[in-house]
Amino acid sequence: MTKLRVLVCDDSRAYAGALRQALEYEGDIEVLAVCGSAEEAIAALPRVEPDLVTMDVELPGMGGLDAVGEIMSSRPLPILVLSAYVGHASDRAAAALAAGALDALDKDDLDLREPAGAAAAALRHRIRVLSRARVIRHPLARLAAIPRSRADGRHASVIGMCASLGGPQLLMFLLKALPADYPIPILIVQHIAAGFTEGLARWLDDAAEIPVRVAEPGTPTAGPGVWLAPDGAHLTLRAGRLALDRYTIAGRHRPSGDVLLAGIASAAGRTGVGVVLSGIGSDGAAGAAAIRTSGGLAIAQDEESSAVFGMPKAAIDRGVDIVLTPSRIAACLLRLQPEPLPGAS
Repeated sequence: MTKLRVLVCDDSRAYAGALRQALEYEGDIEVLAVCGSAEEAIAALPRVEPDLVTMDVELPGMGGLDAVGEIMSSRPLPILVLSAYVGHASDRAAAALAAGALDALDKDDLDLREPAGAAAAALRHRIRVLSRARVIRHPLARLAAIPRSRADGRHASVIGMCASLGGPQLLMFLLKALPADYPIPILIVQHIAAGFTEGLARWLDDAAEIPVRVAEPGTPTAGPGVWLAPDGAHLTLRAGRLALDRYTIAGRHRPSGDVLLAGIASAAGRTGVGVVLSGIGSDGAAGAAAIRTSGGLAIAQDEESSAVFGMPKAAIDRGVDIVLTPSRIAACLLRLQPEPLPGAS
């Protein structure tokens, strides 16, 4: 059996030791190197050739964010960010996700004292899944050179996007492609560890011209803006305003892409747009199908550019209008014609 090869970058020897013990417990994962700094980890990559890197955010010298950027530009591979802080440092973890890290976890949520325990077992499963994901760079195609598609020129009143693993990097690319006055409101469900959503919103807001915020109930959707579903709440629309639901159980996720897109289908009808991006599982597939049934536009990311093709594939299997690369999705969004959301005030 070929073992999964991991490089751990953490300046705490005690934590790195506990992490190593937890990862190696079942015998199919091997930690080949433990590095106390980002510089040491980057230097070790050619020798270790890991399948995955775990990267702390707060490190002496080069920080975790810069390390992710360096690795993704020189030797791209799956990276799991581990952070001991969910407050101010979550911005850095979110930035690392946008720079190409596949996932971020709060160290406080990882009980490594019992390698045989449920938390350690869940972490090992996460490592196995992440190690199999495609590693993607930012799409850099020139939007102006992209051929037109049959979706160009459609009228749209609201756009919903949902993503999981690989999503933050795609969201940053798509939002950076839009002007500050992009007139169609965008609602997003991004599956991410609790505590990181606000940091991701701040990072996207800093990186993109269009304003990005965490959704608050009652906010009108008129005018330019992007809103992310907060931790633990479904995001939907009610009378042209944002609404949050912290109680409904709909599948495995809250927030749910299915709830968001189904709500858009109901509120916007033929002027609703749904985009299903990279991620594990099938969230968003039923919602995208609802948008298509209502006469709206359902888009799925293509397989080649998806870090994990689960969510887009499920949407394609249920039926979407078009399957596009990230660059073509951006071009499609830019060519949509704005129309007021029915009932918006």
